Amino acid sequence: MRCEKYWKKALDQTHLSIKKHSLFPLKTKVVTGDFYNKNDFIIRKLDTSRFKKNNIYGPKQNPFNPWDKVLEIDKIGANHQLILNKYPVQEGHILLITNTWKPQNGWLDIHDWSAIQRVNNDTSGLWFFNSSPIAGASQPHRHFQLLRRTYGEIICPREKWFLDLELDNNNNSKLKKNIIVSKFSLSGNSSDIYNKYLELSKKIGLGDPLNSEKPKYPHNILITNDWIAIIKRKYDHIKGFSVNGLGFAGYLLITDNSNIKYLQKYGPVKLLENFV
Repeated sequence: MRCEKYWKKALDQTHLSIKKHSLFPLKTKVVTGDFYNKNDFIIRKLDTSRFKKNNIYGPKQNPFNPWDKVLEIDKIGANHQLILNKYPVQEGHILLITNTWKPQNGWLDIHDWSAIQRVNNDTSGLWFFNSSPIAGASQPHRHFQLLRRTYGEIICPREKWFLDLELDNNNNSKLKKNIIVSKFSLSGNSSDIYNKYLELSKKIGLGDPLNSEKPKYPHNILITNDWIAIIKRKYDHIKGFSVNGLGFAGYLLITDNSNIKYLQKYGPVKLLENFV
Protein backbone atom coordinates (compact mmCIF):
# COMPACT_ATOMS: atom_id res chain seq x y z
CA MET A 1 0.00 0.00 0.00
CA ARG A 2 1.52 3.32 -1.08
CA CYS A 3 1.68 6.22 1.41
CA GLU A 4 1.09 8.79 -1.37
CA LYS A 5 2.79 11.56 0.57
CA TYR A 6 3.62 13.36 -2.69
CA TRP A 7 -0.02 13.19 -3.77
CA LYS A 8 -1.20 14.60 -0.43
CA LYS A 9 1.37 17.40 -0.64
CA ALA A 10 0.29 18.08 -4.24
CA LEU A 11 -3.33 18.53 -3.15
CA ASP A 12 -2.40 20.79 -0.22
CA GLN A 13 -0.13 22.87 -2.43
CA THR A 14 -2.82 23.05 -5.14
CA HIS A 15 -5.27 24.76 -2.81
CA LEU A 16 -2.58 27.17 -1.59
CA SER A 17 -1.36 27.91 -5.12
CA ILE A 18 -4.85 28.74 -6.38
CA LYS A 19 -5.37 31.14 -3.47
CA LYS A 20 -2.07 32.84 -4.30
CA HIS A 21 -2.95 33.04 -8.02
CA SER A 22 0.00 30.83 -9.02
CA LEU A 23 -2.08 27.95 -10.42
CA PHE A 24 -4.62 28.10 -13.25
CA PRO A 25 -6.57 24.85 -13.77
CA LEU A 26 -7.62 24.31 -17.39
CA LYS A 27 -11.37 24.53 -17.81
CA THR A 28 -12.66 21.76 -20.06
CA LYS A 29 -15.93 20.05 -20.89
CA VAL A 30 -16.22 16.40 -21.94
CA VAL A 31 -17.74 16.29 -25.45
CA THR A 32 -16.79 12.75 -26.51
CA GLY A 33 -20.37 11.79 -27.38
CA ASP A 34 -20.59 14.62 -29.93
CA PHE A 35 -17.83 13.05 -32.03
CA TYR A 36 -17.27 9.44 -31.02
CA ASN A 37 -19.22 6.45 -29.69
CA LYS A 38 -16.46 4.23 -28.27
CA ASN A 39 -14.66 4.35 -24.92
CA ASP A 40 -11.01 4.35 -26.02
CA PHE A 41 -10.86 8.15 -26.27
CA ILE A 42 -12.01 10.97 -24.02
CA ILE A 43 -12.49 14.21 -25.95
CA ARG A 44 -12.65 17.52 -24.09
CA LYS A 45 -13.37 21.05 -25.24
CA LEU A 46 -10.94 23.62 -23.83
CA ASP A 47 -12.08 27.05 -22.67
CA THR A 48 -9.33 29.32 -24.03
CA SER A 49 -10.79 32.63 -22.90
CA ARG A 50 -8.24 33.17 -20.11
CA PHE A 51 -5.30 32.63 -22.46
CA LYS A 52 -6.51 35.27 -24.90
CA LYS A 53 -6.28 37.91 -22.17
CA ASN A 54 -2.81 37.08 -20.93
CA ASN A 55 -0.48 37.67 -23.87
CA ILE A 56 3.14 37.99 -22.74
CA TYR A 57 5.58 39.81 -24.99
CA GLY A 58 9.37 39.66 -25.08
CA PRO A 59 11.80 36.81 -24.27
CA LYS A 60 10.25 33.84 -22.48
CA GLN A 61 11.73 33.04 -19.08
CA ASN A 62 12.46 29.47 -18.04
CA PRO A 63 9.74 28.82 -15.41
CA PHE A 64 11.77 25.98 -13.91
CA ASN A 65 14.93 27.98 -13.22
CA PRO A 66 14.04 29.01 -10.66
CA TRP A 67 10.69 27.28 -10.18
CA ASP A 68 7.82 29.01 -8.38
CA LYS A 69 8.22 28.06 -4.70
CA VAL A 70 4.44 28.18 -4.23
CA LEU A 71 4.20 25.23 -6.64
CA GLU A 72 6.91 23.24 -4.84
CA ILE A 73 6.04 19.74 -3.58
CA ASP A 74 9.31 18.05 -2.61
CA LYS A 75 12.94 17.43 -3.52
CA ILE A 76 13.58 14.09 -5.26
CA GLY A 77 17.14 12.89 -4.74
CA ALA A 78 20.06 15.11 -5.68
CA ASN A 79 19.02 15.96 -9.23
CA HIS A 80 15.25 16.46 -9.40
CA GLN A 81 12.41 18.50 -7.96
CA LEU A 82 8.68 17.77 -7.77
CA ILE A 83 6.37 20.73 -8.45
CA LEU A 84 2.81 21.35 -9.58
CA ASN A 85 1.94 22.00 -13.21
CA LYS A 86 0.91 25.67 -13.40
CA TYR A 87 -1.83 24.77 -15.91
CA PRO A 88 -3.10 21.37 -14.67
CA VAL A 89 -5.33 19.13 -16.77
CA GLN A 90 -6.54 17.46 -13.56
CA GLU A 91 -6.24 18.19 -9.84
CA GLY A 92 -2.77 17.41 -8.52
CA HIS A 93 -1.11 17.42 -11.97
CA ILE A 94 2.55 16.86 -11.06
CA LEU A 95 5.80 17.81 -12.81
CA LEU A 96 9.14 16.16 -12.14
CA ILE A 97 11.87 18.56 -13.29
CA THR A 98 15.66 18.53 -13.21
CA ASN A 99 16.83 21.03 -10.61
CA THR A 100 19.55 22.28 -12.95
CA TRP A 101 19.36 22.80 -16.70
CA LYS A 102 19.03 19.74 -18.87
CA PRO A 103 17.50 19.87 -22.36
CA GLN A 104 14.07 18.41 -22.98
CA ASN A 105 15.21 17.16 -26.40
CA GLY A 106 18.27 15.32 -25.08
CA TRP A 107 18.76 11.72 -24.01
CA LEU A 108 17.24 10.77 -20.68
CA ASP A 109 19.75 9.37 -18.20
CA ILE A 110 19.61 6.82 -15.41
CA HIS A 111 19.12 9.59 -12.83
CA ASP A 112 15.87 10.57 -14.58
CA TRP A 113 14.58 7.02 -14.39
CA SER A 114 15.62 6.64 -10.76
CA ALA A 115 13.74 9.84 -9.89
CA ILE A 116 10.62 8.62 -11.71
CA GLN A 117 10.83 5.36 -9.77
CA ARG A 118 11.26 7.14 -6.46
CA VAL A 119 8.12 9.21 -7.00
CA ASN A 120 6.17 6.30 -8.47
CA ASN A 121 6.92 4.07 -5.50
CA ASP A 122 4.89 6.53 -3.44
CA THR A 123 2.46 8.14 -5.89
CA SER A 124 1.68 6.19 -9.06
CA GLY A 125 -0.16 6.88 -12.30
CA LEU A 126 0.33 7.79 -15.95
CA TRP A 127 3.69 9.38 -16.72
CA PHE A 128 4.24 11.15 -20.02
CA PHE A 129 7.16 12.94 -21.63
CA ASN A 130 7.09 15.27 -24.65
CA SER A 131 10.58 15.63 -26.13
CA SER A 132 10.24 18.94 -28.01
CA PRO A 133 7.71 21.49 -29.34
CA ILE A 134 6.93 19.15 -32.26
CA ALA A 135 6.00 16.49 -29.68
CA GLY A 136 3.92 18.97 -27.66
CA ALA A 137 6.50 20.17 -25.10
CA SER A 138 5.85 23.68 -23.79
CA GLN A 139 9.26 24.15 -22.13
CA PRO A 140 12.86 23.27 -23.19
CA HIS A 141 13.90 22.50 -19.59
CA ARG A 142 13.64 18.76 -18.90
CA HIS A 143 10.39 17.75 -17.23
CA PHE A 144 8.16 14.71 -16.88
CA GLN A 145 4.45 14.83 -16.12
CA LEU A 146 2.43 12.58 -13.82
CA LEU A 147 -1.33 12.14 -13.66
CA ARG A 148 -2.01 10.18 -10.48
CA ARG A 149 -4.24 7.10 -10.66
CA THR A 150 -5.78 5.14 -7.81
CA TYR A 151 -5.13 1.40 -7.45
CA GLY A 152 -7.18 -0.50 -10.04
CA GLU A 153 -8.17 2.63 -11.98
CA ILE A 154 -7.70 2.48 -15.74
CA ILE A 155 -4.38 4.11 -16.53
CA CYS A 156 -5.59 5.68 -19.79
CA PRO A 157 -8.36 5.06 -22.37
CA ARG A 158 -5.95 3.51 -24.89
CA GLU A 159 -4.19 1.09 -22.53
CA LYS A 160 -5.68 -2.03 -24.14
CA TRP A 161 -4.57 -0.80 -27.57
CA PHE A 162 -0.98 -0.45 -26.35
CA LEU A 163 -0.98 -3.86 -24.68
CA ASP A 164 -2.39 -5.46 -27.82
CA LEU A 165 0.24 -3.68 -29.92
CA GLU A 166 3.00 -5.22 -27.80
CA LEU A 167 1.78 -8.65 -28.97
CA ASP A 168 1.01 -7.60 -32.56
CA ASN A 169 3.58 -8.74 -35.11
CA ASN A 170 1.63 -7.25 -38.03
CA ASN A 171 2.36 -3.55 -37.48
CA ASN A 172 1.12 -2.44 -40.87
CA SER A 173 -0.74 0.77 -40.00
CA LYS A 174 0.96 4.17 -40.00
CA LEU A 175 0.28 4.57 -36.29
CA LYS A 176 1.67 1.16 -35.37
CA LYS A 177 4.79 1.66 -37.47
CA ASN A 178 5.69 4.75 -35.45
CA ILE A 179 4.95 3.40 -31.97
CA ILE A 180 6.87 0.81 -29.99
CA VAL A 181 5.67 -0.63 -26.70
CA SER A 182 7.04 -3.12 -24.21
CA LYS A 183 5.98 -4.61 -20.92
CA PHE A 184 8.29 -4.00 -17.98
CA SER A 185 8.13 -3.25 -14.25
CA LEU A 186 8.60 0.32 -13.08
CA SER A 187 9.42 -1.06 -9.64
CA GLY A 188 12.32 -3.04 -11.09
CA ASN A 189 16.02 -2.26 -11.29
CA SER A 190 16.81 1.30 -12.49
CA SER A 191 19.55 0.06 -14.81
CA ASP A 192 17.19 -2.43 -16.44
CA ILE A 193 14.58 0.29 -17.01
CA TYR A 194 17.18 2.65 -18.46
CA ASN A 195 18.45 -0.09 -20.77
CA LYS A 196 14.89 -0.86 -21.87
CA TYR A 197 14.47 2.82 -22.80
CA LEU A 198 17.69 2.70 -24.83
CA GLU A 199 16.66 -0.57 -26.50
CA LEU A 200 13.25 0.74 -27.55
CA SER A 201 14.70 4.08 -28.68
CA LYS A 202 17.09 2.29 -31.01
CA LYS A 203 14.38 -0.02 -32.37
CA ILE A 204 12.01 2.86 -33.18
CA GLY A 205 14.79 4.78 -34.95
CA LEU A 206 15.75 7.46 -32.41
CA GLY A 207 19.33 6.22 -32.32
CA ASP A 208 21.42 5.87 -29.17
CA PRO A 209 23.56 8.15 -26.95
CA LEU A 210 26.81 6.58 -28.14
CA ASN A 211 26.25 7.66 -31.75
CA SER A 212 23.83 10.61 -31.54
CA GLU A 213 24.13 13.74 -29.41
CA LYS A 214 20.35 13.73 -29.01
CA PRO A 215 17.48 11.54 -30.28
CA LYS A 216 17.05 11.78 -34.05
CA TYR A 217 13.29 12.43 -33.93
CA PRO A 218 10.82 14.26 -31.71
CA HIS A 219 8.89 11.75 -29.63
CA ASN A 220 6.54 11.09 -26.76
CA ILE A 221 7.03 8.53 -24.00
CA LEU A 222 4.20 7.00 -22.00
CA ILE A 223 5.21 5.22 -18.79
CA THR A 224 3.07 3.09 -16.49
CA ASN A 225 3.75 0.52 -13.78
CA ASP A 226 3.62 -2.30 -16.34
CA TRP A 227 4.45 -0.96 -19.80
CA ILE A 228 6.30 1.77 -21.65
CA ALA A 229 5.65 3.19 -25.13
CA ILE A 230 7.63 5.51 -27.39
CA ILE A 231 5.84 7.42 -30.16
CA LYS A 232 7.94 8.87 -32.99
CA ARG A 233 6.55 12.25 -34.07
CA LYS A 234 6.57 14.37 -37.21
CA TYR A 235 4.10 17.20 -36.49
CA ASP A 236 2.57 19.05 -33.54
CA HIS A 237 -0.31 21.04 -35.08
CA ILE A 238 -2.65 19.46 -37.63
CA LYS A 239 -6.11 20.69 -38.68
CA GLY A 240 -6.38 22.94 -35.64
CA PHE A 241 -5.45 20.17 -33.18
CA SER A 242 -2.34 20.10 -31.01
CA VAL A 243 -1.39 16.68 -29.61
CA ASN A 244 1.16 15.70 -26.99
CA GLY A 245 1.70 12.33 -25.32
CA LEU A 246 -1.76 12.45 -23.75
CA GLY A 247 -3.40 12.44 -27.17
CA PHE A 248 -1.92 9.03 -27.94
CA ALA A 249 -2.99 7.84 -24.49
CA GLY A 250 -6.57 8.65 -25.53
CA TYR A 251 -7.10 12.17 -24.19
CA LEU A 252 -7.88 14.63 -26.99
CA LEU A 253 -8.35 18.36 -26.54
CA ILE A 254 -10.28 20.52 -28.98
CA THR A 255 -10.53 24.30 -29.21
CA ASP A 256 -12.48 26.78 -31.29
CA ASN A 257 -9.78 26.43 -33.97
CA SER A 258 -10.10 22.64 -34.27
CA ASN A 259 -11.52 21.15 -37.47
CA ILE A 260 -14.32 19.22 -35.78
CA LYS A 261 -15.81 18.16 -39.13
CA TYR A 262 -12.62 16.20 -39.83
CA LEU A 263 -12.82 14.56 -36.41
CA GLN A 264 -16.48 13.65 -36.93
CA LYS A 265 -15.83 12.23 -40.39
CA TYR A 266 -12.62 10.25 -39.81
CA GLY A 267 -12.45 9.70 -36.04
CA PRO A 268 -9.63 10.16 -33.50
CA VAL A 269 -7.42 7.27 -34.67
CA LYS A 270 -7.18 8.72 -38.19
CA LEU A 271 -6.49 12.12 -36.65
CA LEU A 272 -3.54 10.74 -34.68
CA GLU A 273 -2.06 9.17 -37.81
CA ASN A 274 -1.43 12.69 -39.13
CA PHE A 275 1.00 13.45 -36.30
CA VAL A 276 3.46 10.56 -36.83
